[in-house]
Amino acid sequence: MSTANDARAIAHAIVAAHGLRFGAITSTPISAPNFSSDDPVYRGAKQACTALGFIEIDAECLAHAWRVKTQRLSSFDAALWPDAPEDFGMRPFPPTARDDAFPLCPERLGLYAVLPDAQWVGRMARAGVPTVQLRFKSDDASAIEREVQAAVEAVQGTGALLFINDHWQVAIAAGAYGIHLGQEDLDALSPNELAQLRASGLRLGVSTHGYAEMVRADKVSPSYIAMGAVYPTTLKKMATAPQGAARLGAYARLLRGYPQVGIGGIDAVRLPEVLVTGVGSVAVVRALVAAEDPEATAAQWMAAMSTAAVSN
Repeated sequence: MSTANDARAIAHAIVAAHGLRFGAITSTPISAPNFSSDDPVYRGAKQACTALGFIEIDAECLAHAWRVKTQRLSSFDAALWPDAPEDFGMRPFPPTARDDAFPLCPERLGLYAVLPDAQWVGRMARAGVPTVQLRFKSDDASAIEREVQAAVEAVQGTGALLFINDHWQVAIAAGAYGIHLGQEDLDALSPNELAQLRASGLRLGVSTHGYAEMVRADKVSPSYIAMGAVYPTTLKKMATAPQGAARLGAYARLLRGYPQVGIGGIDAVRLPEVLVTGVGSVAVVRALVAAEDPEATAAQWMAAMSTAAVSN
């Protein structure tokens, strides 16, 4: 059998095995736009992952993982979706054992409220929300410093863990618990800045939107990894389509050993299928800020998550 025929057969087998779970955009494997190897498993897997709706960089990442996994196991099995860190070229797990790992945070961060200002941070912290993030948008450096300091003071005595979105130097100065960075913010850090952030003792959370970004985030051994957007969201323009619960579950299996946060479009109806994936935290924005009774809503979500944690 030719390499092309081998690849075609492999692609059909993967789509047949996983199309229903991932919601294939077509039952026929699509020819990927670019190939970086002639290996038939790689080529077939990339065609299959493209048909399953994965964007180019994630299809490429998955295709190489399929190839490595097949070599490691000495056989190809279409039913075995790649979920071993070594197949993605990631360093040994658990990441907490690495010398350069950022400080530990709880494995289950629970309900994670992403909030627009310090007043909301204090309100949700007092309501018992275990993890809060200040996502304060401003070009005024003084306003940012005031808001971050106010948020740090607002959680004192509550037990809530406070992460600051983006403003990592201000967060260090104010004594926050941690910092949350998006991929672009993480990539923008110089080696010296990354070393400064690591030396500060702050926990680091990183946003990811697919396999390639998860592999990149793992290189800095953060304290937790956020994965999304799970469902459609209007809060920000996303470069990738909604991931869905099936992909979230696959991501969670790959990243076992990291505290994990699911984010994006999660509401009370969708919460159960998100929790079944095994993620230990769900981040919400509008579900709390836009609620008629944010405190009562937070209590309902925390109760649901506590029940799910016991059953899982």
